[in-house]
Amino acid sequence: MAAAHNLYVDQGADFSAEVGVYDDNNNSWDLTGYTGVAKIKKSYSSTTATDFTVSIAATGTVTLKLSATTTASMSEGRYLYDVVISSPSAKKTRVIEGIVTVNPGVTI
Repeated sequence: MAAAHNLYVDQGADFSAEVGVYDDNNNSWDLTGYTGVAKIKKSYSSTTATDFTVSIAATGTVTLKLSATTTASMSEGRYLYDVVISSPSAKKTRVIEGIVTVNPGVTI
């Protein structure tokens, strides 16, 4: 089961968050050779999505990024997201999920 972690994004600003991936014994996963994908959607059934840039460190840290241009194009409000990682043998695991709240900005 994926860990729940909610994110808060300021509209019109660069966004970056680091999230640790741990096993059932609270040990960091060795993510050597893993790749990842993460998407934001307004609802589970939405056909459009915003992609995070995903970086994975061997030490078990997943970094999610959005550019200021991307966040400026997002409407304020509540969204859903998740992160799926793929092992070197192509096994896919959803490791993180939650709510993204996009906070409106005055200077965009």
